[in-house]
Amino acid sequence: MSRGRNKKKRTFIIIVTLLVFLTYGFIIVDRNLKPTVLAISEVKARVIATQAINDAVKAKLKDEVKYKDLIFVKYDSEGKVTMMQANTVLMNSIASDVALEVQNNIMQIATKEIKVPLGNALKSQLLAQWGPKIKIKIVPKGTVTVDFATEFEESGINQTRHKIYLVVVTDVKVIVPLASDTVRIATNIPIAETVIVGDVPDNYIRVPEDEFMNIID
Repeated sequence: MSRGRNKKKRTFIIIVTLLVFLTYGFIIVDRNLKPTVLAISEVKARVIATQAINDAVKAKLKDEVKYKDLIFVKYDSEGKVTMMQANTVLMNSIASDVALEVQNNIMQIATKEIKVPLGNALKSQLLAQWGPKIKIKIVPKGTVTVDFATEFEESGINQTRHKIYLVVVTDVKVIVPLASDTVRIATNIPIAETVIVGDVPDNYIRVPEDEFMNIID
């Protein structure tokens, strides 16, 4: 009887010890490894979603969009710019088409299985491609928003470069075992530009702001 009791006691102690080690190991993984895995997954999701956005823009803008199709520039009799007006109908059409294409591309990503080696989470170059594969799921969250942005950039003494960008913003949810997070991807894609020529000034001096003190007597 005593031998049977001792055997049961040893078995119980072994089971409790294993449970303690497993629990402690899970806590270590949860605290240290999970944030790294999630961060790597977010980077992977950002790269894939950005590629999906770029592919969508290329698919919908097969023919190069010309600046004059988007912006109407009016000059006076002396060749000076008096008005710049956007072609809102065409811009809205482009934004709508691109948004739908981006949404479709991201939906296709969600149906694919993405895996990242666990060795990547250990931050070791030797083990980067080793270890079990962690499954990553990318799920669209909300709608895709597409807008236009413009930028005026100095391009010579009397020239200004006007650039037009497509601004695509979308949110995706990254799901990994025991964790999830939402990633916002915002991409600016240049689609058209032109150089606006103005009057040549009588005097032109361009001094960098950090060198202002150098020209003071």
